[in-house]
Amino acid sequence: MLDPAQELTSVAQAGAPPPELPPAAPRRRILPFERIGALMEVVLCSGFPTQILVVAGLTGMGMRPRDAAGEWSPGFIVAMSLIDMVLVLGLVFFFLRTHREPVGEFLLGQRRPAREVLLGLALIPGAFLLVVLVLGTILAIAPELHNVPVNPFGRMLQTPRDAAIFAVVVMLAGGVREEVQRAFIIRRFDQYLGGAAVGIVLFSAVFGLGHVDQGYAAAIATGLLGAAWGWVYWKRRSVIAPVVSHAGFNLVQLVKYVTLTLR
Repeated sequence: MLDPAQELTSVAQAGAPPPELPPAAPRRRILPFERIGALMEVVLCSGFPTQILVVAGLTGMGMRPRDAAGEWSPGFIVAMSLIDMVLVLGLVFFFLRTHREPVGEFLLGQRRPAREVLLGLALIPGAFLLVVLVLGTILAIAPELHNVPVNPFGRMLQTPRDAAIFAVVVMLAGGVREEVQRAFIIRRFDQYLGGAAVGIVLFSAVFGLGHVDQGYAAAIATGLLGAAWGWVYWKRRSVIAPVVSHAGFNLVQLVKYVTLTLR
């Protein structure tokens, strides 16, 4: 007696048409209330509502974002960054659990963590190359966009202790929070709001605008860098490589600045 594979081969050799495959199941129609809910989740996890809440809470406690000289207060920035990180990550994980989406699958996907870590480390030089190319192009074409010669946050690094504190902040509130946040927003766009590519473009623009106080050129470079990390997440379906690359990029930048200034 022939097995099914041999039967199909015999039919094909006899000239008979092969059996038709069952049609693919149609994609489920997204309901309007699902899109509205996803949009609300994206807005809440964008960082703007939580930062407004944190700033209001800290100022209500007597803290001020700027000192008497008008410079950013290191203590305020550190507190705001870390508290906002906790709130954003809490919202992301809450919404994942509400939708019964496994947190581990969202964070790791089907990739081996060790390989993703190595990929993230390998992407750090590429991130610097992208920034150099973008800034170089901007300076050659539109130098007026380089309107902030000195990064305002760099002025907060006055001592090695400041550098050590900000090293933790840029890796956690920068590398971890921003990439988990970005991945969640891309995921929601992919599921409900027009596709992952739309989410990458829109959130990268918002991400760049969030750095406009560092200058227009820096905002453009940061937005493109965010788009690159978003694309890596979309293709890998794992946040590990973007987190490692982003955190490493921030840390190397901090070390470079400290090396040049705190001597």
